[in-house]
Amino acid sequence: MQKKSALCVSITLLTSLFFGQSIAQNLRPPAYPLITHDPYFSVWSTTDKLTDSPTRHWTGKPQSLEGIVRVDGKAYQFLGAVPTTYEQIASTGESKSYPAQYTLKKPSAGWEKTDFNASSWQSGQGPFGDTPEAKTKWTNSESAAMKDGIYYRREFTYDGKADPSKLLLSINHDDDVVVYLNGTKILDKPDYINEYTYLPLSAAGQKALQKGKNILAVHCVSPRGGSFIDVGIVNPVTTSSITTATQTGVTVSATQTNYTFSVGPVNLVVNFMSPLLLDELEVVARPITYITFEVRSQDRKPHSVQVFLSESGTLATNTVGQEVVMKAGQAPGLIYQSVGTEAQPVLAKKGDNVRIDWGYAYLAVPQENGNQTGNGMAPGLKQAFLTNGQLPTDNKATVPGNKPRAAVDVAVASVLDFGNVSKPAEKHLMLAYDDLYSVQYFKQNLRPWWRRDEKTTMISLLQTAEKDYNRLREKCDKFDSKLRSDARKAGGKEYADLCELAYRQAIAAHKIVAGPKGETLFLSKENFSNGSIGTVDITYPSAPLFLLYNPTLLKGMMEPIFQYSESGRWKKPFAAHDVGTYPLANGQTYGEDMPVEECGNMLLLAGAISGAEGNANYAKEHWKTLTTWVEYLKKDGFDPANQLCTDDFAGHIARNANLSVKAILGIAAYGQMAAQLGDKATAQAYLKTARDMAVKWQQLALDKTPSQKEHYDLTFENQGDSWSQKYNLVWDKLLDLGVFPKEVSQTEIAYYLTKQKPYGLPLDSRKTYTKSDWIVWTATLAKSDRDFEEFIKPVWKYVNETPTRVPLSDWHETTNAKQVGFQARSVVGGYYIKMLEGKLSK
Repeated sequence: MQKKSALCVSITLLTSLFFGQSIAQNLRPPAYPLITHDPYFSVWSTTDKLTDSPTRHWTGKPQSLEGIVRVDGKAYQFLGAVPTTYEQIASTGESKSYPAQYTLKKPSAGWEKTDFNASSWQSGQGPFGDTPEAKTKWTNSESAAMKDGIYYRREFTYDGKADPSKLLLSINHDDDVVVYLNGTKILDKPDYINEYTYLPLSAAGQKALQKGKNILAVHCVSPRGGSFIDVGIVNPVTTSSITTATQTGVTVSATQTNYTFSVGPVNLVVNFMSPLLLDELEVVARPITYITFEVRSQDRKPHSVQVFLSESGTLATNTVGQEVVMKAGQAPGLIYQSVGTEAQPVLAKKGDNVRIDWGYAYLAVPQENGNQTGNGMAPGLKQAFLTNGQLPTDNKATVPGNKPRAAVDVAVASVLDFGNVSKPAEKHLMLAYDDLYSVQYFKQNLRPWWRRDEKTTMISLLQTAEKDYNRLREKCDKFDSKLRSDARKAGGKEYADLCELAYRQAIAAHKIVAGPKGETLFLSKENFSNGSIGTVDITYPSAPLFLLYNPTLLKGMMEPIFQYSESGRWKKPFAAHDVGTYPLANGQTYGEDMPVEECGNMLLLAGAISGAEGNANYAKEHWKTLTTWVEYLKKDGFDPANQLCTDDFAGHIARNANLSVKAILGIAAYGQMAAQLGDKATAQAYLKTARDMAVKWQQLALDKTPSQKEHYDLTFENQGDSWSQKYNLVWDKLLDLGVFPKEVSQTEIAYYLTKQKPYGLPLDSRKTYTKSDWIVWTATLAKSDRDFEEFIKPVWKYVNETPTRVPLSDWHETTNAKQVGFQARSVVGGYYIKMLEGKLSK
């Protein structure tokens, strides 16, 4: 058995002081969910100890929550590492713009030298590019006029105080970039990153840097796509003299993450609860996380205890340098603080690796003795607490004139004063986000679901949430316990661990809004794969969680695709791939269609909803559209052309046997729904078509290599040995379609068990990487619990041991457990397919 760290051992059987429940768990998550509501309001801890790193948005950018407890006057940090600050030697646009000279034509030799005369060049402010962050417009090099890219020079002054060996190059480039310092090449970097990253200043750069005036010269080309370039030099500064609290345990359940600490003579429990209870749409749509603190004297003697929690202004910005404003307020029962950008560019940004920079982050506490809130410069707030256990009473002392300040420099904060504690005592606060408008839906800006009546305000929502606290805490405890019990009964202990970790992540990759007619729309963001909104082949793997707990939300995922086709905006005879790039749902932006994939997905999901609800009423609403799509599958689905499927990262493939299964079962699902609607003739016709295709499929897909164990190939009539997970077969079993003989799936299961790697079953014979959601689907085909668990254990091992510390990636390497790509995606909702089998079988 693999040895565990002391921390992992300590959480094997943790009895929560606060909740009074015992949770058996020894999974080490790649990242721990803290705030999980939607693609923008999503904060995680990426280290096993809560104090080993700053808390981060799911994209990896710091969004700092800091927590300090003061016991008998001594301070202990329990939440968040002290964030690194960066002294600007040559500033980047993250902090402020800068003057530069630039040209879009290849200059004469020596353009990078300090003595070059650039007076004929244009003058502008950096950064340069075609994004909202750019101060001077520069587009890509697709046209002949722009083929040379951009050359720019900027001057900065170095005072000689910072150690050159400690300096970092701060850079964001799209695409290839070459950087010179005082005429010396210090970086030559291909490709693009589309985010700011810090690179050590090279030895050549350290040598070239000189006290006084310096010239930074940059050349960037962008042959296609977006364009952006920004380069600077910074000095990282980290200072802290606060003692770190001793973390004694951590558990993750479906709706809660619970930490325990020893802080001097006191035990501290910190609980993050996002009440994502899918049977209560109004509650799950509230963007409010509760943080509860419970303190208990270890020696039963009284000890003075105060808890400080701050929320950085970066929770309301895309980049750390954006300027924010802060406000204080109170309402009956509450005191609160808010922070948001001064500019408020509502719905102005779209894309993948971006954070929200409109709306307002809130911190609210009950209005009771010992509770206090404040805002200001982050160091000043913290120092006041360290000194006297309270926040400054005069905010003007920390933010002169209450003027806008860079988000990274400011915070909103609270202090909860427990007084002298000898018996267990608890207090809580709420973190919330009001995004004003959530998405643009075919040119109409839509409010979040909770604000759909245009009357509800965040303050009134916070008041409602505060009154609901005790009820929700109890209900979340019961739900978490039942979910774990149900998952364990369905698939074993390791399976239950995976379901618990996947729950909040799957939900928080969506936003609930009211559509133009008041209908529920549940729009996903395709996190870190391309940023699309409402992607059908993201909906498909995510669906089992929502089919299990609330099919209304799955309808809310499918409805935009139906409406897109039925409005006439989408004119093709197959389903669209997406409806835009998050948060702008104005029509498909993905560059290539996936006709068989998306038609099959929509038909199978409509059939699954009919199975979960016991009627085909939802399918009936869209029967004409479903009929168009099933006719496409009858014509072109059985033997797919050279096209993409949901595993598009693996590239194009013709005659894809697994994609053919999806088409066949999509046709069968249509027939089954026709039977539910009372149309026996149509039902018989389409089910017969599907079954006839299944017979032919077995003939074409069967591997005919004499030396190979019997199985079905990656593609029809494949030359040489090949194989693939036929995870789409699971719907034949779950919907009891009776299309393929049961021997087909059992033949595949037996073969797959010979192909397992240390961290899971590869996706197919082409590579050793895999998709963990598809493994669980494949495992659900197994007849025996033992075989199911044989597939799950390596996935559990991957999650537990992956060195890539990000919100759970669904695409990983089976040989070393490293992330290949993707993170924080909703598709881990597919882990629930084994539990869904139990529901549909009833």
